[in-house]
Amino acid sequence: MTVEQNVLQQHSQKHQQTLLNQLREVTGTTDVQLLQQALQVSNGDLAEAVAFLTEKNAKVPQQDETTYYQTSQVASDRYISVGSQADTNVIDLTGDDKDDLQRAIALSLEESSRAFRETGITDEEQAISRVLEASIAENKASLKRTHTEVWSDSPNPYDRKRVDTCSVGLKNVGNTCWFSAVIQSLFNLLEFQRLVLNYSPPAQVHDLPRTQKEHRNLPFMQELRNLFSLMVGSKRKYVDPSRAVEILKDAFKSSEAQQQDVSEFTHKLLDWLEDAFQMKAEEDREGEKPKNPMVELFYGRFLAVGVLEGKKFENTEMFGQYPLQVNGFKDLHECLEAAMIEGEIESLHSAENSARSGQEHWFTELPPVLTFELSRFEFNQALGRPEKIHNKLEFPSMLYMDRYMDRNRETTRIKREEIRRLKEHLTLLQQRLERYLSYGSGPKRFPLADVLQYAMEFASSKPVCTSPVEDIDTSAPPGGTTGQQLPSQSTSEQDSLPAAESSGPASAPTTAPTAAQQHRIPIHKPFTQSRLPPDLPMHPAPRHISDEELRVLEGCLHRWRSEVENDTRDLQGSINRIHRTVELMYSDKSMMQVPYRLHAVLVHEGQANAGHYWAYIYDPHQRCWMKYNDISVTKSSWEELVRDSFGGYRNASAYCLMYINDKKPFLIEEEFDKETGQILSGMDKLPPDLKQYVKGDNEMFEKEILEWDTLQARKAQQEKLALAAAAAAASSTSSPQPMSIESSPPDNSAPQQDPEYMEQPSPTNDSKQLQEDTERAISRAASEQEARSPEALLNAAIKLEYARLLRFAQEDTPPENDYRIQHIIVYFIQNQAPKKILERTLLTQFADRNLAFDERCKSIMNVARAKLDLIKPEEVNMDEYEMWHQAYRNFRETTISMMTGLELFQKTNYIDALMYLIYAYQYNKELLSKGLYRGHDEELLGHYRRQCLLKLNEQAAAMFESGEEAEVNTGLGIMNELVVPCIPLLLIHDTERDLLAVEDMRNRWCSYLGQEMESNLQERLTDFLPKLLDCSTEIKSFHDPPKLPTFSTLELSERFSRVMAAMGRVPTEGR
Repeated sequence: MTVEQNVLQQHSQKHQQTLLNQLREVTGTTDVQLLQQALQVSNGDLAEAVAFLTEKNAKVPQQDETTYYQTSQVASDRYISVGSQADTNVIDLTGDDKDDLQRAIALSLEESSRAFRETGITDEEQAISRVLEASIAENKASLKRTHTEVWSDSPNPYDRKRVDTCSVGLKNVGNTCWFSAVIQSLFNLLEFQRLVLNYSPPAQVHDLPRTQKEHRNLPFMQELRNLFSLMVGSKRKYVDPSRAVEILKDAFKSSEAQQQDVSEFTHKLLDWLEDAFQMKAEEDREGEKPKNPMVELFYGRFLAVGVLEGKKFENTEMFGQYPLQVNGFKDLHECLEAAMIEGEIESLHSAENSARSGQEHWFTELPPVLTFELSRFEFNQALGRPEKIHNKLEFPSMLYMDRYMDRNRETTRIKREEIRRLKEHLTLLQQRLERYLSYGSGPKRFPLADVLQYAMEFASSKPVCTSPVEDIDTSAPPGGTTGQQLPSQSTSEQDSLPAAESSGPASAPTTAPTAAQQHRIPIHKPFTQSRLPPDLPMHPAPRHISDEELRVLEGCLHRWRSEVENDTRDLQGSINRIHRTVELMYSDKSMMQVPYRLHAVLVHEGQANAGHYWAYIYDPHQRCWMKYNDISVTKSSWEELVRDSFGGYRNASAYCLMYINDKKPFLIEEEFDKETGQILSGMDKLPPDLKQYVKGDNEMFEKEILEWDTLQARKAQQEKLALAAAAAAASSTSSPQPMSIESSPPDNSAPQQDPEYMEQPSPTNDSKQLQEDTERAISRAASEQEARSPEALLNAAIKLEYARLLRFAQEDTPPENDYRIQHIIVYFIQNQAPKKILERTLLTQFADRNLAFDERCKSIMNVARAKLDLIKPEEVNMDEYEMWHQAYRNFRETTISMMTGLELFQKTNYIDALMYLIYAYQYNKELLSKGLYRGHDEELLGHYRRQCLLKLNEQAAAMFESGEEAEVNTGLGIMNELVVPCIPLLLIHDTERDLLAVEDMRNRWCSYLGQEMESNLQERLTDFLPKLLDCSTEIKSFHDPPKLPTFSTLELSERFSRVMAAMGRVPTEGR
């Protein structure tokens, strides 16, 4: 076939696909064969095709011979089309006035065709445009939102700096997680990466592109090259793909914004890449047939072998992404087996003529990169909307394709026939086994072995001679004073009676009731009156059975039960052997010569019209799976992949599998330098133009870091100057005052606010506790050294106080006895603060003016203040001193936030508790990043943060279920304003319990999808679910931190101790 013929054939295929898409959109019919039949009958006239389908009333007819033959003779198509999602805006073709309806449809189709002729844009392309329009609109809208300074894109560039050679993420610029998942999967195919990076546009279009394709594809290729180069050599942790997405958006024209199937985007992306490389290949061909590397990499061929009325036919067709149906199959091989056989195929294998029709597909050439589309979306005609299929589908990490190859056709047919025979036998065995396991003729069935065992237990029970109802007088009134004497109660039963029943006249013999008893109002005793007599057996038993009868019956039952158990074991053994035989049918070496290893799994979580996408990609160099979730790139495992990808028990499942030929290592091998033989990495991979591009971007990022460093240095200098000014102001007063945390200045100076954990201007409860500790240390020092100078007493007192606090710091205490809250020195010791910081802080404690005013304390206070004044700036770095005290202030604020949140959680005030716990967790995480003893138990805080979100989720769901408008509004308000903004905080650190909590919250709301509800609730749910499901790890808006109350050290310590005693242990969490 010549190049011109190939181009014409491809154009014909695309035109036919366009007609099918238009016809599908107008009629809502998803059956491809029915659509093709309509086009054939109408000779390509869309109006007549619609009329044909209208007369059929959109019902799928039985496939006739003409239809089947026409289907089998379709020219080769790149994509095997399966029933894609129907548009929800389906025109109703069931009305009575069909003439008017057909005229309207004809006008619509004429308009659509004219638009295609004028613009060259198909409806398929417009559908993809909806995704891009939504992405760009969301991106622009997100730029207008107010971002929090804590968890949005950090203003600190060091938080966005790439660590060593870690993989680079892609920023979600607004509903573009699908773009990230696809691009990352392709980028990590190193052969594809090299092709894109080394692509250069044809020389003839450098000046001016000639065609629409060149106008569209060449700029996109350049942006894709730029994006790939940044992913290779950027110093950023993640990069922004907005420009590539903008190119995609500009290539289509659509005003609607709707999320579509991502496979459409992947199809179109490969189409554009193929067109771009085709132009280059034709320029470089030099008389030979051009080879398109995209075709060589992603496209294969299969042979369609069919029969019709005894006439056999064979067609070779081309395929890219191979579609597979998921519904009704348990694993990937079952999907493939079903996809490779269509219709009745017995006539393919016999020489006799047959009226049956069928066809098989056999791969003649597999591409190096084999991609399967898993069809997990279907259109629900009854509900009028697409739905996601959550069925479980297993797939292997190594897939052997030998059984589907044309060269193994005869061998595979023999094995398939053997498997078919085995499965028939298996079905018969399973039916027989079911008769043993579900025995009986009524609605309830039981295992036969158990039935025989129960019969044996009944026969062996102690026989009784009375009826179970003979000794119960049905004529007795409920209170029960009858002439008939019931069996006497046991002592324990009498003791259990109420006092009024077990004392007084009731204790007299029942044969001689007193007058009081005879006239007493009967009392119903529900728990004692109906008790069975003690000699009545607990279980039913035979009335009369002789020893001989029992012996014969037990012998029979024992023998029958043994026979049943043996038969059951034999059946189960046979079933297991058949399963094993089927599993090993293709395990011989001759059928394991075409290995394909799983390279990437693209996952979708959510529903049909909304959700989130990410990818698992295997890293052959680290020998592990990596999870690419927008900007987050983390190590993963096969177990996590299975949990998220197989489906069946959650809303996440794989929609695309990418396998690579395991015998072609060049697909994932690094490139080597031809001169040195060294592996090329980083910037060495890039051609000169891209090196320059990445270098420029890295210089911009380094400039951003430099500006940040300059800003921080300026802030530090300003703080230093402020401290110096404060020191100068303090030294100018009549009584020298220590800086920052020392006692207040005299009344004639501006009052200086001191930290509450050291000293207060007036003797509050907090300062009293500190003063008492100080005075105790002075008294003890004085008692040990009676005749010492004030300076010696001060030194001795400081040593005693330090020794006391050191013991506290070294004690292994429970969470409720946290000595760090009680004294700053304990915090400093545990976090290894410098000795000079400790000394100055202790001096400040002993320099407190609020100490007792006896001469000894006053003299020690004066000595301490004098020592503080004598400390030179070079001896104690005041910046460092202030930094340590600021760290302790941060610790106290985190403690207050944590304690307040836990107290509110205890009171079930989850709405107010949430913000305290959210901020406490974040502040605490920042503290712990600087040292183990800088903060509190992260697991404890994480647990209550998680539980608070789960509780709010349950409350909101219950309000939604009530159906009352006010309750629904309140519930959705809780979710939109509190829960949904917090979900990325649980996702960003990717801990298992947080991920499970998010999954549980999403599952609760997704469970409503299949339930009947009022239309307004359905509309509210449809509007809300995308917000819940389409969450990236970037926070776009958040609440301000809650205002913290102030506490004295004593009050804070006591309240913290109480709440931690009650809640300081993390309970075991279940699902």
